[in-house]
Amino acid sequence: MRKDVITIGDAMITFNPATTGPMRFVQSFERKVGGAELNFALGCARLGLQTGWISRLGADEFGRFIINFVRGEGIDISEVELVEGCPTSLNFKEIREDGTGTTHYYRYNSPTQVLTEDTLNEDYIKNSKVLHVTGVFAAIDKKNPGILLEAVKLAKKHGVTVSFDPNLRLKLWTIEEAKAAFHSILPYVDIILSGVEEAELLYGEKSIDEYIDIFKGYGIRDIILKRGAEGSVGYRNGELIYADPVKPKVVVDTVGAGDGFNAGYIYSYLNGSALDESLAFANLIGSMVVSVQGDNEGLPYLDDVMVRLGKKEEVER
Repeated sequence: MRKDVITIGDAMITFNPATTGPMRFVQSFERKVGGAELNFALGCARLGLQTGWISRLGADEFGRFIINFVRGEGIDISEVELVEGCPTSLNFKEIREDGTGTTHYYRYNSPTQVLTEDTLNEDYIKNSKVLHVTGVFAAIDKKNPGILLEAVKLAKKHGVTVSFDPNLRLKLWTIEEAKAAFHSILPYVDIILSGVEEAELLYGEKSIDEYIDIFKGYGIRDIILKRGAEGSVGYRNGELIYADPVKPKVVVDTVGAGDGFNAGYIYSYLNGSALDESLAFANLIGSMVVSVQGDNEGLPYLDDVMVRLGKKEEVER
C-alpha cells in the first residue's frame, strides 16, 4: 500500500523527570519514547495517515520496547531493524516550572550509524506521497547529511513531496555544519517547516519577509515559520498569512509541539486544505501537545481535533 508520509530518523528512550527543576535534584524518572522524526510519525498516524518510518534501533530491551510501541500506533516498521552492538539512544529531560526544559542526550554510537545511502529502499520512498526529514538525524553522524541528500534526491526523482524541518540541535553539531548540510538539502525541499528562532540562527536576525525571500530562493513552494506562542506564518503561491495562535488550556511541557505542528500541516496539505486552514489546524495541534507532559503523549487523534474544532460532538458519559 502506498504510504501518505514516511520519515527517517533515530528514536530514543526518553526519561521524563518525576519533578520539575534542575535534573541533579530529580530522584526518579518515567520511561517514555521520543525522537523528533518518530514524534512526527506518531502525530501523522494518529491523524489517520498511512505512515512509515525508516530507522535502526539497538537489539536490546529498549529497542524492542520502541518497536512494540510504534507497531501498536499503526506505523509501518518494515524499514526498521534491530542492530547488535549499538545501544538504543537515550535522553533525559529537565522540565522547568513554566513547562520549558532542556534535554541531555546519550545517543552517540547510535544504531542509525549503520544506515547508509545504499541501505535506502528506493521503492519505499517511491511509494509514498511525502518524505519528511529533519536536521536532527543529519546532526547525529557526519555521514547522515549525505544519506538525507540521497533520500530527497530519490523522492524528487519519483515526484514525492519533500518536507523539511531544520530542527536545530546545537548540542549535536555546530551551526557551521548545519548550514553546510541544509544548503545542500534545501534545493530539493517543497515544504519547509522552520521555527523563526532557527531561521535566525541560520541566517541572522531578519524580518519575516526576508526569511521567506531566502527560502524562496531555493525554490521552496510552501514556506512555514513557526512562532511558538505567537502562532505561525505561511507563504504559498504568493499568499502570505499570519495565523493567530491557539491558546492552550495549560502549558505543561513544550517538547514535541513543533513535531505536532508539522504533522498537522502535512495532514492538511495532503487533504488539499487552503493555507489558512492548514496553519490553523497545525497551530491547534501544537497547542494541544503542550498541554500534556511527554514528547508525544499529547499528539491528538483526529477525533480529538474535530471536537476542538467544533466539527464533532464529544459524549463524556
